[in-house]
Amino acid sequence: MATIPALLKEMAREAETTRKMLGRIPADKLDWRPHPKSMDMRSLATHIAELPAWAKMAVETDGIDFAAMAYTPPVVNSAQDLLDIHEKSLKEGYESLEKADESTFGQPWTLRTGDQVHGMSPKSEIIRMSYNQIVHHRAQLGVYLRLLDVPIPGSYGPSADEPSM
Repeated sequence: MATIPALLKEMAREAETTRKMLGRIPADKLDWRPHPKSMDMRSLATHIAELPAWAKMAVETDGIDFAAMAYTPPVVNSAQDLLDIHEKSLKEGYESLEKADESTFGQPWTLRTGDQVHGMSPKSEIIRMSYNQIVHHRAQLGVYLRLLDVPIPGSYGPSADEPSM
C-alpha cells in the first residue's frame, strides 16, 4: 500500500476511537487533574483533539518554533466542543494528506524552541509521531476517566466496561 492511503486509513481508524473517548468527558470535570504535575483534563483533551492537524503542519511546513508561535487554546466547555475541534483538525489533516506529494515525506521537519532544536526528522516520521501522540495521550485520558469512574469505551476491541461488544 502506498504511504498516503495507509496514513489516511490509520487517521480515520484512530479518529473513531478518539471520538468515543472525547465524547465521554464530563463537562464538570474539565479542570480535574490526577496529580499536580499532570495536565488538567481540558488541556489534555484539547491537545488530543488538535493533534490530527499536525499531519497538515508536517506536510505544509518545514517545522515549528515554539518561541515564535502564538498559541491560544480554543475555548472548551463540553465534550461537544472537543468533538468539534477534533473534527476540524481531522478534516485539515485528512485534506492535506489527500493532496500531498509523497516525495515531500522524506524532507526534514524541525521541532525547536528558538535556537534549541528538539529534533529533526523526515516529514513522514512527524506524521507517524503525531499519530503515536494521539494514542499516547488518549491512553492518559483513559486513566483520567477511569479514576473518575467514567466507563471507558473500547479502542481495538471491547473494554472492561463494554465486554459484550
